[in-house]
Amino acid sequence: MFRWFVVISIFLSIFISSYRFFTTPFEAYFSYAIFALFFPIFFVKYGVPRAPVLLFIPLFIAGVTYTAIGLNTAGQFYKIFIGFFSSVLFYHYVLELFQFNLKQLFKYYMIAAYIISLIGLMQLVSFWVGFKPGYDFHWVFNKWNVVRGGIGIRVNSVFSEPAYFAASIGPAFFVAIYNWAVKDPLFVTRRQSALIIAAYCVTFSSVGIIGIFLAILLLLINFGFFRYAIVFVPLSILLFNYSYENVDEFRDRYDGTTEIFSTGNYQSYQINGSSFVLYNNYHVALENFKRNPILGTGLGSHPTAFDKYSLTNLEGAVDIDFNKMDANSMALRLMSETGLYGMCLMFFLLVRCWVPKQRTHDTELWVMSNATMIIIVLYLVRQGHYFLNGFPFFLWMYYYIAKENWKYRDEKREQEEKERLAAFAIAINQKSRAQIQ
Repeated sequence: MFRWFVVISIFLSIFISSYRFFTTPFEAYFSYAIFALFFPIFFVKYGVPRAPVLLFIPLFIAGVTYTAIGLNTAGQFYKIFIGFFSSVLFYHYVLELFQFNLKQLFKYYMIAAYIISLIGLMQLVSFWVGFKPGYDFHWVFNKWNVVRGGIGIRVNSVFSEPAYFAASIGPAFFVAIYNWAVKDPLFVTRRQSALIIAAYCVTFSSVGIIGIFLAILLLLINFGFFRYAIVFVPLSILLFNYSYENVDEFRDRYDGTTEIFSTGNYQSYQINGSSFVLYNNYHVALENFKRNPILGTGLGSHPTAFDKYSLTNLEGAVDIDFNKMDANSMALRLMSETGLYGMCLMFFLLVRCWVPKQRTHDTELWVMSNATMIIIVLYLVRQGHYFLNGFPFFLWMYYYIAKENWKYRDEKREQEEKERLAAFAIAINQKSRAQIQ
């Protein structure tokens, strides 16, 4: 019973970000209560793990330094540093609690993703039949909205926005697609996979569309690009054309983003607002990076950089300053706040720790690795919050999946070497006997 209480609490901390206890002096999410509940137990049981501390020492030094010289504010730095470090520490403890049984944890994630997808589909059906408590969850969550569009509403389930749903369920979507491409499904059944796919598609989110393309691309790479391109490439083209023609948000963002990045026209009010927000934060992050390339200007400093370099300060610019706090993209926020240190760490993690099908004989490991890569890439592209929806959990999972695969490969090589030596010894022994005879 206690084990299930722990499991449920952990995944509530990942998926329930649409409830806040208060908003000042900082936003206190539901997950913070779970952290506070379990941290004393984890501290006593495991102490302080070395890896998270070593990773954050340069970030702490940089933050304190840049706060002292006015490139950051103490309030912003300590708020983000404490929140990010606590989240990274908590989810490392979670893996320790489960003795790094990554497959079991991922199975729990898939079950949770299925339940949340089911809630999302029930939300859509409730809207169609006019049952308001079934589609409008304001009676449960205080940071939540009904998002009109799509085929009535754009599904966001327990999340405040469809984009958060699409990012957090991205790994489950990859596994669900995989389960329909092979005979033996993993972690959930084919029927459950179909429901996850259906819920994912009716978010009508640009983040979700990117997630679909990423899933198709990774499956192509793992199964053999040329072998399956004849199926998946036309499918991708059809998907893009359908999304462009039928999903207004995707079309507006695609057109707006390509236009503003190609022309640099920040004065046009015809450009999609989200596209301008992304371009403006790109401009701010780049200008800040040019001046502080090594360690950025410290965690939480992007708002200060925004006030200095935002295009909205210029005469005639579009007056939109959304996503000032999180840069609208993890990649841009890392560039601005952590410089080369954070960017190189993330690049190393993504590239060095990726487990493709060709580098392992464990199907579950490569599927988990590629699934987890999707949420990391989606956050880098369109989500700028360091620890919302349990993002550090997926970072740790991605790293330790690779570590388990390295261990597996080393053991396999060691076994193969022993077998070669044994075969060599037998051959020598047989040769010696033949010479004696």
